Amino acid sequence: MEVKRYAGTPVHNSPMDPGASVRFFDAQFQRQVRQADLCLNEFEEAALPYLKGRVLDYGCGLGNLALAAAQRGCSVVALDASHTAIEHIRRIATERSLPIDAVEADLRSHELAEEFDSVVSIGLLMFFDCDTAFRQLQGLQSHLRVGGVAVINVLVEGTTYIDMFDPKDHCLFSRDEMQARFQGWEILHSEYQNFAAPKEQVKSFCTIVARKSR
Repeated sequence: MEVKRYAGTPVHNSPMDPGASVRFFDAQFQRQVRQADLCLNEFEEAALPYLKGRVLDYGCGLGNLALAAAQRGCSVVALDASHTAIEHIRRIATERSLPIDAVEADLRSHELAEEFDSVVSIGLLMFFDCDTAFRQLQGLQSHLRVGGVAVINVLVEGTTYIDMFDPKDHCLFSRDEMQARFQGWEILHSEYQNFAAPKEQVKSFCTIVARKSR
C-alpha cells in the first residue's frame, strides 16, 4: 500500500501555529457563517443515517452534521481546531438546547477519553502527515464500541487540487488504504468519488462505512 505525499504552497509551522489547513478552513467557515451557508454537504447527508447513540464528530467543521445528529436524538462530541467553528456550534447548540459538547482541539495530538457508538470523520485525516493520520484513525477505531459504526472520508491518490494543504503535513491515502485499515470489520459501504476543482483539477475521495465486529 503506497501512500503518496504531495507538495503545495510553502507554509512554515511553529509549535503555536495552527497550520495552513486550519487557517484555510477557519477563513472559509467565517465566510459560510456570514452567508448562512450551513447545509449538509453530500458526504454529511450520506453519513447521517448511520449515526446513533453517543456520536463523535472528529473534525466537525461548522457542525452541520453534529447538529443534525443531535436533532435526531444523538448526543454528540464535536471536535475541531477552528475557533470560529466551535464557537458557532456552541452558540447554536445552546440556542436549540441540543446535547452537543463542542471542543476546540488540535486533532493531530488529541487523545480520546471515552467510547462511542458512532464515529465520523469527513474530510480531515488527509490534512495530517501520514504517520499522524494512521495513528489518529487507529484511535478512532479503538474508541468505537463493538457493534458501532465508523464513517471515514478522505482524499486519495488521483487528487490534483492541493492548494489547501501544508506541504509537510498532509497525506493522500492510497486507493486501497481504507479497505486495509478496516480489515476484519463489516464493510457496509465503500465508494470512490471524483469532483471537479479549480483550474481543471480534481478532488478524489474515498468514503468507507464499517461496523466494528469485535
